[in-house]
Amino acid sequence: MSLERYDRRAVLRLGTATLATVGTAGCSNRQSSSIQTVTMPDDRTFEPETVPIESGETVRWTNESDVDHTVTASADEIPDEAAYFASGGFESERAARNRVTEGLIAPGENYEYTLDRPGTYGYYCIPHESSGMAGTVRVK
Repeated sequence: MSLERYDRRAVLRLGTATLATVGTAGCSNRQSSSIQTVTMPDDRTFEPETVPIESGETVRWTNESDVDHTVTASADEIPDEAAYFASGGFESERAARNRVTEGLIAPGENYEYTLDRPGTYGYYCIPHESSGMAGTVRVK
């Protein structure tokens, strides 16, 4: 009888451990891969210039240069019905341009945004737009 109890307890412990392992499988990998980083290493580029992500993933733009930058969506280069995004939290491209200083990302700082609608999103840096500082996010 005690052997039977031991076997039941062993099976229950093993089953509980297995469920705990299966229940958390992939959690740590998903969390680390759900943020894609784009750097701003100088006053002319986003690296990578084009970043592919899955719907629901976050892009983190990190300013590694010694000058301020913005991340400003081109209103005519985002999918229909997609939410507008810009550093500074602006709801329109016009507002981002009119209040550019509020959207500046200082050296060493970053801006994050989660994109959940498939499509291609074009964006640029307002202060360095004339230098061609622009990028693209492709959401699958």
